[in-house]
Amino acid sequence: MTRGPLYADGYRPQLSGHETFPLRYGWLKKAVDAAADAQAAGRGESVFLADDAIARFGVGKNMVASIRHWAKAAGVIDESADAGAAPTPLGRRLFGPGGLDPYMENPASAWMIHWRLCANPRKTAWFWAFNHFPALLFERAVLVRGLQKLADDRGWRRVAASTIRSDVACFVRTYAARAPSGKAGREDTLESPLSELGLLRPTDGRDGFRFVRGPKPSLGAGVFCYAVTDFWSRLPDDRNTLSFEALAHEPGSPGRVFLLDENDLAERLAALDRTSGGLYQWSETSGLKQLTRRRAATGEETLGFLAADYAPRNGKAAA
Repeated sequence: MTRGPLYADGYRPQLSGHETFPLRYGWLKKAVDAAADAQAAGRGESVFLADDAIARFGVGKNMVASIRHWAKAAGVIDESADAGAAPTPLGRRLFGPGGLDPYMENPASAWMIHWRLCANPRKTAWFWAFNHFPALLFERAVLVRGLQKLADDRGWRRVAASTIRSDVACFVRTYAARAPSGKAGREDTLESPLSELGLLRPTDGRDGFRFVRGPKPSLGAGVFCYAVTDFWSRLPDDRNTLSFEALAHEPGSPGRVFLLDENDLAERLAALDRTSGGLYQWSETSGLKQLTRRRAATGEETLGFLAADYAPRNGKAAA
């Protein structure tokens, strides 16, 4: 039986909202800054829907909507009907005043945003592609057909084939921007920070791509520890042990989302004791591999794990 939140009764798919624009450099900071300014001014309306939104962000209406979409999907802002938009603790930690990496110059930031997008079942195509799609090689049409079959099997209403095609096209451009010729292609490559993670690469085929499974040298221990903690917090019980199989293969797990092979995952889990300050302990006894925790981490502790990837260098804070 297929597991995971996409197959839960009552799940509502999200296959639009980005207005066909992939995430670009600078957008998340713009969103956090604008939300913080509006919150400080006591504006009850959403800063993204205000009359001055186009002038504030310096882009067209559709791109403003895209910035809003990505900021909410990445978990750096929240919105409510009463209070409008406000930065989340994660948004302030990364992109606020004195933030860890306001301009996304550290690869840890891109890994963090990738985790927030692809471990989150609200982003249907993103979650399905990293957590359920069974092959490493594919063409866009294959992803489209797979999502359409999922929509049909689950009885999701009002899911048009054209919407799925646009969502898949945006997904591919986010992770594997092509630049065969022309200025626009080069700009897409430069403006999609998640393409630098190397998770999705074009193949020699006309429209072929492959997921890149294996070690991820640029994935830091801090983001990995955050991901383990976040994944654990989403489980439906209060268990204090978690099997290697769950961490490697469950939908929304670090092994799935980061496309890690089992050896690299095991090495990272063995180092969690140090990264987490003793909160986690890895054990391999009698062929049983599992992670144990002393207790559930608080939200502040979870965010604190990120600092390991932004350590000071030569007496100065990392960019």
